[in-house]
Amino acid sequence: MPFDTARPTLDVAGLRQLVTGPVLTPGDPGYDAARLVRYGDPDRRPAAVVQAQDTQDVRHAVAAARGAGLELAVRSGGHSAVGHGTTDGGLVVDLRGLTELSIDPGDRTAWVGAGVTAGAFTLAAGEHGLATGFGDTGSVGITGIVLGGGVGLLSRRHGLTIDSLLAAEVVTASGDLVLADADSDADLFWALRGGGGNLGVVTRLKLRLHDVRDFVGGILVLPATPDVLEGFVDLAGRAPRELTTIVNVMLCPPMPFVPAEAHGRPVVLAMIAWAGDVDEGQRVIGELRALAEPLADLVGPSPYAAMFADEGHGADGPAPTAVSQTMFVDSIDAATAEQAVSWVAGSSGPSRVVQVRVLGGAVGDVPSDATAYAHRDAPIMVNVATLYGAAAQREPAWLEITRMRGVLDQGRPGVYVNFLGDEGPDRVREAYPGRTWDRLVEIKRRYDPENVFRLNQNIPPT
Repeated sequence: MPFDTARPTLDVAGLRQLVTGPVLTPGDPGYDAARLVRYGDPDRRPAAVVQAQDTQDVRHAVAAARGAGLELAVRSGGHSAVGHGTTDGGLVVDLRGLTELSIDPGDRTAWVGAGVTAGAFTLAAGEHGLATGFGDTGSVGITGIVLGGGVGLLSRRHGLTIDSLLAAEVVTASGDLVLADADSDADLFWALRGGGGNLGVVTRLKLRLHDVRDFVGGILVLPATPDVLEGFVDLAGRAPRELTTIVNVMLCPPMPFVPAEAHGRPVVLAMIAWAGDVDEGQRVIGELRALAEPLADLVGPSPYAAMFADEGHGADGPAPTAVSQTMFVDSIDAATAEQAVSWVAGSSGPSRVVQVRVLGGAVGDVPSDATAYAHRDAPIMVNVATLYGAAAQREPAWLEITRMRGVLDQGRPGVYVNFLGDEGPDRVREAYPGRTWDRLVEIKRRYDPENVFRLNQNIPPT
């Protein structure tokens, strides 16, 4: 049956007989909590939320949505910046009940269900001194970050998350269950590694684990000056690949470990992750500390999982409203650093953030055409963000960060799909340059010709 949102008729009673998990509709206890997402529009009201408990539930939910001509939303952690995990009047398949987690320490691999969060996985693997690199947020769902690429705290040492993806179990638009890896459904496996949720519902992942028993990490807070920011990015880029950093230029929030006199002033708040020899890590991180007198220094030898422990690995409810835009740049020179610090300092409140992620290392070891994530040679990613309050403030906030992105833009093409907002098809196309886009369209046409999976940064089948 062609996918048709004009004829929404869902047999709820029949669906409830087929699935083992709850099927929640408006008026049911728990419906209002079930329809919420972390980001995006929390007021969307789906016709039903299927809280899947296993792969068969997912298959039945996909079939029901297609049969009724309903828009289909797929949710794991609910962190989509534009609320792709929910829908108005459509059907949501909620994967948070798929909590399988099987770790093989000897083989250094793990099978993990789509409902597991990055934090929960990291804590479990950490009991064996192992890890897979995800992002920097524990509550994010594993499948979302993996399918977009996975830029995180181990990227320079062990590559993107997709570089540790060994296999994926996928429910396709036709309801088939496919196990895609390098040898079976290899084109689908290529596309899953960076192509987002365009090709099916991923219900399980097989991931490679890495030894992180030797680790130095934590938060380093320095005063934000152009010299400090430029020097930090320069050192991080020249450092051995064992070092990965995420730098946030922002007005200092009232964190208890930072002196009160620094609250509300521009700071460089850096997440630092060194995966390697501890003594060498302390030496390299010492060069970062020497850029200025630290306002706070929580960096030291620790389990890697501690990077997620304080943030929590299962946070529920809506997150603060924010808009952001992202880009790749070649460098953070003196002029760029001045622009970033000045913009943050000019904020009337703690709302503006410029985030800098130094890439390279293992990210660039993989050929650009080996996965759907094609920006292997990009040295630096920059995100510009601002918080806002009332809905009426969103458009002014969006215009503000659009102007700032234009200021910082160095003309380097490309964008990271996991950080895209609701920015239109041209920006989605930027995420997949040249032949990458063409190949994704071909694979989309093969696995989802009716564009059933379209609530995402969409790659249409034509």
